[in-house]
Amino acid sequence: MEIINLVKEQIKNELSKLQIQTEDKENDFTVETPPKDEMGDFSSNVAFLLAKKMRKSPMIIAKDLAQELNNNSFFCKVEDLNGFLNFFISPEIYQRISSHIISNPRTYGKFDIGKGTNIQFEFASVNPTGPMTVAHGRQAVMGDVMANVYEEVGYNVQKEMYLNDAGRQIKLLAYSLWVRYNELLDSNYEIPEDGYKGEYLIDTAKKVLDKYGDIFKDKWNEEIENTFKKEVLEDMVKSMLETLNKIDVKFDVVFSEQLLFKNKMVEKTLEQLKSKKMVYEKEDALWFKVSELIDEDDKVLIRSKDKMPTYFCDDIAYHYYKYFRGFEKVIDIMGSDHHGHIPRMMASIKALGLPDDFLKIILHQFVNIKKGEEILRMSTRKGEFFTLDELIDNVGKDAVRYFFAMVDPDTTMNFDIDLAIKKSNENPVFYVQYAHARICSIFKEAKKRNIEFEKFLGLDLLIENEEKLLIRELSLFSNVLESSASQFKPNLLTQYLERIASRFHQFYNKHSVLNAENSQLIQGRLNLCFATKIVLQRGLSILGVTAPESM
Repeated sequence: MEIINLVKEQIKNELSKLQIQTEDKENDFTVETPPKDEMGDFSSNVAFLLAKKMRKSPMIIAKDLAQELNNNSFFCKVEDLNGFLNFFISPEIYQRISSHIISNPRTYGKFDIGKGTNIQFEFASVNPTGPMTVAHGRQAVMGDVMANVYEEVGYNVQKEMYLNDAGRQIKLLAYSLWVRYNELLDSNYEIPEDGYKGEYLIDTAKKVLDKYGDIFKDKWNEEIENTFKKEVLEDMVKSMLETLNKIDVKFDVVFSEQLLFKNKMVEKTLEQLKSKKMVYEKEDALWFKVSELIDEDDKVLIRSKDKMPTYFCDDIAYHYYKYFRGFEKVIDIMGSDHHGHIPRMMASIKALGLPDDFLKIILHQFVNIKKGEEILRMSTRKGEFFTLDELIDNVGKDAVRYFFAMVDPDTTMNFDIDLAIKKSNENPVFYVQYAHARICSIFKEAKKRNIEFEKFLGLDLLIENEEKLLIRELSLFSNVLESSASQFKPNLLTQYLERIASRFHQFYNKHSVLNAENSQLIQGRLNLCFATKIVLQRGLSILGVTAPESM
């Protein structure tokens, strides 16, 4: 039950009864939880949006609406305050919401704004040139959680990882591996300045040596390069996927850049752009007419030097291929260093004649690792970095997923290792999980006391303020999912779970569950605990975090 939409519906019905016709902009009034609990369950700014149309002050409109809405059984009280309407929800409505949660433990919060739309989430796409970094981890968790959210709100979701495995960087990686391989055979060569110097390649070099022996010692040609490319790519990709598997990030498709060439998708894309007269030749290179669509210089698609497509060209072809694969919408998640890539990609979507809303690119800021008072500095190319594997080993899967999800993507993140391993309420993931474990312990204790839990019994006795505030929070689950999906912010879900945990702890600390004055009230409070447990479980599941029964 989407409580905010239900409140909006009551307001709209009342406006209709009063024969107040609203326009689109006036239908955008908000219903929110007020800043203070004593101000009611929800508040609305509807009077302010109607003021100009009705030629009255918001205070007068709010007073008139409050008077009429007080006759609506959905509310036990409606107040006007400085032009705002404050709503106190009827206990019967909260009883219905509690019953609805208890009746739908696996599906509560789900709703269908997506209507089965085929949507693809592409995230954690990489140059497979080294171990997964913490920056990859943040993007992987963010993409995985947002894909889960979109499934909850009715989309048909596919998760995809793209491998940049066909360009110059892979040539450098293969040669860097060959240097390490020769080192094992006491033959020394220099890793190029822009090669890969991390010690992680030594393990791969040992595998190559075990498999092939010394047949490549001091020998380097195109055939050998292809062998080293194959070996290093297989090892790097396998290692990356194993790392992501440790935090339960799995993909429906791992897409190789090489497929774009095998299925001639680059050529097909260029033919389409040529047919639209969106390319031209200059200085022996092929250019895309970016400047015809946005205020930016034209970009090279095919280089003059080696006649190879640029990264930009490959990316256009990749997204054109996504369209042919049947996706109606595509969401790419990238690091903030790709900011300049967005306008030109949107221009390419327009040039290809694809729908304007086909592609959405979401950026996230970078990650720093904080240990004690120190911020660790990282450089992938030099091999000086804190890997995602190390982070998982330090703090565990649940903390990695929760912490990466809990920070707004627009904010640079300092991942505090010391905080993530703390077993106290300062640690947000511990705080939320502890609320779930505490509820489980209540039910274990009830069983010891031979108190048999009866679903739905005693809900009408939940009249205490802490009980009502907890139910109000539980009622907001689907609205939080909708906001998280529309704003592309997984942190809205973690913030919500922390509010539930807070409301539950406040209720638990003030009111006895199993020592209540009568058996029906015990059942009512057990039902409230059960409903809270359901929402905590559902929310943690979407985050990919466990809901422990004891801690």
